[in-house]
Amino acid sequence: MWQRGQLKRINLLEGSVSSGKTWISLVLWAFWVSQMPLDKLYLMSAVSLTTLKRNCLILLQELVGKDNFDFSVSVKEGRLFGRRVLLEGASDIRSEGKIRGITLQGAYVDEATKLPSDFFAMLLSRLRVPGAKLFATTNPENPAHWLKTDYIDRAEDLSMLCVKFLIDDNTTLPAEYVENIKREYTGVFYDRFILGKWVQAEGLIYPMWSDALEYPPTRQAEKYALSIDYGTQNAFAAILWGKFGNVWHQLREYYYSGRAERVQKTDEEYANDLDTFLAGYTPDGCEQNQNAVKFLKPGEKLLTIIDPSAASFIALLMKRRYYKVLKANNDVNDGIRETGTALHTGKLKLNPDCEKTVFEIQNYTWDEKSGDDKPVKVNDHAMDSMRYMVFTLNITKPHAERRASID
Repeated sequence: MWQRGQLKRINLLEGSVSSGKTWISLVLWAFWVSQMPLDKLYLMSAVSLTTLKRNCLILLQELVGKDNFDFSVSVKEGRLFGRRVLLEGASDIRSEGKIRGITLQGAYVDEATKLPSDFFAMLLSRLRVPGAKLFATTNPENPAHWLKTDYIDRAEDLSMLCVKFLIDDNTTLPAEYVENIKREYTGVFYDRFILGKWVQAEGLIYPMWSDALEYPPTRQAEKYALSIDYGTQNAFAAILWGKFGNVWHQLREYYYSGRAERVQKTDEEYANDLDTFLAGYTPDGCEQNQNAVKFLKPGEKLLTIIDPSAASFIALLMKRRYYKVLKANNDVNDGIRETGTALHTGKLKLNPDCEKTVFEIQNYTWDEKSGDDKPVKVNDHAMDSMRYMVFTLNITKPHAERRASID
């Protein structure tokens, strides 16, 4: 593209995971910047500086060498072939203020669909010197996404080059890896992340749910965790999980709806309910029931994953003797994708006796009236609790391993 003079003002590399688009885009970016003026300003951006470093900066340094590219995330700057490169995260609508007023010769954007539309538009407006260009990568999302409707669909009217890459185009990947990653995705996520299609999410969110029903082993698990979706008027859903080998099993559930029962519970009452819910699992409970599984040793605490918005309840549990609180990663779409992978690959099993979880999962659907990927917000509290555990503990595989092999 670069050598043939095909580059446009906006250059987007899109398509499936593991297709090599990030590697190709960084090589293209490096070659292009090396031919641009030394006294101009450049920028690299992603949804966060951590993401930018993990996805791009380390790889770029490996590609061109530390002598040609060095960076500091804390200073938010780098030097690429002697050119000054600003580094910026763009997580919300306020991010566009970070780049207002600057003039750029070039910009690089990682995972463009993750950025706010206002930031992207502002970034384009900052490319205001002759020959300025934007380079970006993305995986497909909902076809109503702003990147699709405002830019990709209008590429012929804009100075924009769009190039699609698929996983099968990347001949450097081992065949076994390609087959494994194809098996990890299902439904809409297979269409997007394997086939590279911009398709709408519709129907059941977890169509494979019935295959995940399995009673847990009766032996002691290797690890235990408790996940909680906190609610006062809305339902409060807690799930106890046990890890057996590489599989996390749902052991039991607690579910209380203040709206349905017409009686709200206080934080203290919920905490007391959890103590009772765990009786037979904690050391005190086991002393009263010799047949119970004793998974906590004296002084040991149970890993407890909670929606970070439940500040008062988190503070209360941290004062209790059995709970080691971890604030949940509450990214809905990525969490749903990871949970779907865990169910699809057999790394997550649901207890058929947990009636609320089984009821919710077989009725958990995408909101097809929404322009975004959103679940229908009805009877979803056990689903949120399940997602918190899967995504926060990253039970499918370590993110570092997944990211290192994606692009």
